[in-house]
Amino acid sequence: MSRQQHREELIKFLRSIQRRDSAIKEVDDSQSLVESGLIDSLAALQIVSYLEEAYKIDFGDNAIDPGDLRTVGTILDIIERVTTS
Repeated sequence: MSRQQHREELIKFLRSIQRRDSAIKEVDDSQSLVESGLIDSLAALQIVSYLEEAYKIDFGDNAIDPGDLRTVGTILDIIERVTTS
C-alpha cells in the first residue's frame, strides 16, 4: 500500500473519532492533531488501538513512543517504518 493510501485510511479513521465540535475540513500532515482541535488527547489511545489492529504494530516491540502520534505525518512515518521492516 502506498503512503497516500495509508494516509487516506488514516484520515478516514481520524474522522471517525474526531471531536464532535471540530469544524476542520482539511488535515495537514504536519499540523498537531490535538492542537488543531481535530481530536482530543484521549484519542491517542484509540489511534494506538487502530494501528495495532490495522497494521499489527506492537508499540512495545517496536520502541514507538505514543508521543510520536501527534501528526498525520509522524503516524505515516511509523506505519512505513514498521510495515517495511
